[in-house]
Amino acid sequence: MLCEPKQLMGINKLSSNVIKAAINVHKELGPGLLESVYQECMAIELKEMGINVKTEVPVTIKFRGKEIVGPGFRIDLLVEDTLIVELKSVEKVTDTHKKQLLTYLKLADKSLGLLINFNEVLLKDGVTRIVNTP
Repeated sequence: MLCEPKQLMGINKLSSNVIKAAINVHKELGPGLLESVYQECMAIELKEMGINVKTEVPVTIKFRGKEIVGPGFRIDLLVEDTLIVELKSVEKVTDTHKKQLLTYLKLADKSLGLLINFNEVLLKDGVTRIVNTP
């Protein structure tokens, strides 16, 4: 197993392990594939590392006492019910992508998210940490 037991793993160690998983996937597949391919491969890689991951997790919005779950509001990867990972395969990450992740963090009441763009020659250039501060 490449990571610490779940109960001992802090958020920073968890995010580090997610980045390692993304690097492994990127090394094997390279850039240029659809986001959905990277999502499936990331789920496999994380599970093989002993890390709990859920895909396509619905995000609930509360508005005037009503809950709204739209088809477009889905977290790509929710890791250990703690870390949100938003995956992209785009030419350039924009402020809109970053705001989307921050919104998901706020709505899901999570503190840290990773925005990972697989469409980079070096994956490290495509990783952005987003912190939800109260």
